[in-house]
Amino acid sequence: MRTQFTRELVALTNDLTLMCRLTHDAAERVTEALIGADLTATYEVFALDERLQTMYGACEARTVVLLALQAPVARDLRHVVTAIQIATELSRISGLVSRVAEQVYQSHPGHVAPQTILEILAAMGRLAAHHTALSGQAVATGHQEQLSEQDSGVTAMDALHQQLHTVLADPTVAQPTTTAIDIALLANHLERCMDHTARIDRLIRFLDTGIPPTAQPVDS
Repeated sequence: MRTQFTRELVALTNDLTLMCRLTHDAAERVTEALIGADLTATYEVFALDERLQTMYGACEARTVVLLALQAPVARDLRHVVTAIQIATELSRISGLVSRVAEQVYQSHPGHVAPQTILEILAAMGRLAAHHTALSGQAVATGHQEQLSEQDSGVTAMDALHQQLHTVLADPTVAQPTTTAIDIALLANHLERCMDHTARIDRLIRFLDTGIPPTAQPVDS
């Protein structure tokens, strides 16, 4: 029974690692879609999201079965509970990326924004993709050891947000109100991806140390 449970935990971790990879790929492809108004990349994002949401459903079902039939305790319980929470965060990241892809699709054959703004959005996309990759590494190893890089990433995203705000407020590149709102929403989606990767980092720290996310220092 114990051997079977261990195998299920390994399979669960492997599924989460694959979900991280799919989410990272989607974030990279949506950045390419933004830059090039690329419909092929946009469709790939939709396909990746569909695949990931299917995996999320399977992961959720697997964790429910483990909780019901194995009644895990201590670290094993943390492993199972953390797994479904991480899967939820990845599902949300993928959903946000898919919304960005939808805006690219709706704007085709044009771009979602002028070049100056597009470069900022692309930088946000690359940053979100990079931190999704870091989260994937943490999920695969079960250890979160990228605090300094996480903090620098948050600082970089804040700087990009401020840069975008400055450009949108510049009368020389003023956009129609509806366009400005759409651009701000796109940026918000990409920023929220970073929020979810930070949540995954805290969950991995909970798995590693037993300290609940709500009890971890705010600067972590």
